[in-house]
Amino acid sequence: MGSVKLTKNDLKKQKDQLKQFERYLPTLQLKKQQLQTVIMKAADELQRKERELLSLIDGMENWVAVFAENGTFAEENRLEALVLPDKVVCVRENIAGVSVPVFKELTFREIVYDIEAYPLWVDEALVRLREISRCDALVKTLRRQTELLGRELRLTSQRVNLFEKVKIPEAKENIRRIEIYLGDQQTSAVVRGKIAKKKRQGAAV
Repeated sequence: MGSVKLTKNDLKKQKDQLKQFERYLPTLQLKKQQLQTVIMKAADELQRKERELLSLIDGMENWVAVFAENGTFAEENRLEALVLPDKVVCVRENIAGVSVPVFKELTFREIVYDIEAYPLWVDEALVRLREISRCDALVKTLRRQTELLGRELRLTSQRVNLFEKVKIPEAKENIRRIEIYLGDQQTSAVVRGKIAKKKRQGAAV
């Protein structure tokens, strides 16, 4: 508890601060609830997309035999040279007061290749590999979202606790102490006044 002057000015200051804390606390509590709700939804979406990514990767097991042919291609003609992610396209959105990236698209470098130089399965394999890359980029973006939202939730929870458990109780205790002190001072002044009056009356007799 900080140093408090037992004066009317400090009493007013403490009461003003208490009003401010009590006005601001519901806003923080609402933000905390919103963040908790948004994080739950984001976590569910992340889990769903992670499962989708694993499913896409598992689906490539059927391609193991044909992928073995990939090793027979010249290094510059292998599939990994034909699927080159360029950039992840995201926009920034405000979610529960937090600016987070929202995945839009994963672009790929334009690679021109001779269709006749590859077996028929390559075209389908490239589509699947791009799909896996896009899903992976989306998963990474969702992880970043949940990370940013989680960080904001921790900060907001700390502020809620600070107001609930420290600032508001501290202001109330300061007000109580100042009011008791000022009340005692007022009582003492009244008593002193009565004593002084009696003395004056006694002196006048």
